Amino acid sequence: MFWHTFLFASAIKMFFIPAYRSTDFEVHRNWMAITHSRPLSRWYYDATSEWTLDYPPFFAYFEWALSQVAAYFDSAMLEVQNLNYSSMNTVLFQRFSVIVADLMFAFGVKRCFAKLAKSNRDFTIGTALLLCNIGLFMVDHIHFQYNGFLFGFLLLSVSYVLTENYLTSALFFAALLNLKHIFIYVAPVYVVFLLRFYCFCNGRALIKLIKLGLILGVVCLLSFGPFYKHIPQVLSRLFPFKRGLTHAYWAPNFWALYNFADKVLSIGLGRKPPTGSNTGGLVQTFNHVILPSIPPSVTFTLSALAMLPTLYKLWTLKHSPNLGQNFIRAIILCACSSFMFGWHVHEKAILMVTIPLTILAITNRTDARWTIFLSIVGHYSLFPLLFKPELVLIKHAMLVVHTGISILLYRKIHGGQFLSTLERLYLFGFVMLSLYENIIHPGFGLSQKLPFVPLMATSVYCAIGVSYFWLRYQSDFFAQTPFQEGLSKRKKT
Repeated sequence: MFWHTFLFASAIKMFFIPAYRSTDFEVHRNWMAITHSRPLSRWYYDATSEWTLDYPPFFAYFEWALSQVAAYFDSAMLEVQNLNYSSMNTVLFQRFSVIVADLMFAFGVKRCFAKLAKSNRDFTIGTALLLCNIGLFMVDHIHFQYNGFLFGFLLLSVSYVLTENYLTSALFFAALLNLKHIFIYVAPVYVVFLLRFYCFCNGRALIKLIKLGLILGVVCLLSFGPFYKHIPQVLSRLFPFKRGLTHAYWAPNFWALYNFADKVLSIGLGRKPPTGSNTGGLVQTFNHVILPSIPPSVTFTLSALAMLPTLYKLWTLKHSPNLGQNFIRAIILCACSSFMFGWHVHEKAILMVTIPLTILAITNRTDARWTIFLSIVGHYSLFPLLFKPELVLIKHAMLVVHTGISILLYRKIHGGQFLSTLERLYLFGFVMLSLYENIIHPGFGLSQKLPFVPLMATSVYCAIGVSYFWLRYQSDFFAQTPFQEGLSKRKKT
């Protein structure tokens, strides 16, 4: 059934091949062209296109490997000067490359649920819901990226924690960091967990530290070694701090609420925002009008402080059968903390929270509850990525169908209702929000006068839900009682 489900999900993805694709399609075509046509020493210097290579070396090697196959489809796509090139063969190759790369995600999903599922039914439900995750459908197979491939490495790493094979877990996570550095969001969880439950457990701490250090060192050497003369240039591409506090569309986090508060105060006090303000739709730095402007150092400090309670709780946990699940919960909370307070966070980063959370939904009623809640909020927050009119019905149908099926399947495992009255009322607000964005705002001719309002409304409303989840899930993690009660209720049923 597992591979049948994977093939079914892959068939659905093929329907999106001719769909709208974002500038990320050209980004990855350009990266293939750079790695194929330029010597390795020039990969991180080439600026023929504005979409310069800004992922770690392992991902650059991945693009090079793709380019070797792409040459048989259409060699013209591998010419750096062919900006915005998108022949039919180019589209087919890039779309199919994402679908095939999802095999890595499938292996990660299979290994995680092989350990966590208590029955064949639970395994089938859990794997089906992750393989058909609509967040990945929207971001990878319509918008265009390779997140499924990357999350495969994360899930494989998590699966080896669940089987207490910590060195292999560290290997996969080190490889992941050298594929996409945004996963540094959850690196503190690995540091604390591996020190506490591997290095400083059952003696031989020094030898274990050396083993971990060797794994990290070898992976980094393989990744950055060929660029040893160009490390400053590579790092300057990986960490560009001139992009501003928030993206053109604010990710639904604390800074969206902060920007909104500044906007409301500026209007209330009659202060006109400067040119290139935070509602200009541009990726750039800007100054707030009323509230203090935020430098990167503040976001780093707040993110670290937000993570500390989770990391401390993880350190104080005892070795138990639920240790692996608590490790995943720590990943969820630290990823969410970075999402809430990080610098220039993209809305797509919410997948770093929702995907690990979905792993736990079959094991515990409380996790299932939060999976349902945050999946609705997080997936709706991705809607602005698919802004074309022809995608309005598709994205709404995907959310409604996925949510309905998820609730029915989780009820088969856990039974009963999941959400409180207040939470259901909040989620019902998305119906009103969608009506305003798609009917009322354009119907009353506001699109020209106030073009950013629908985006701002989506960002702020979703930010309220993400903030609520972050606070409540953190409370459950510290108390542990809701998770334990969820397990005991499941055993009784």
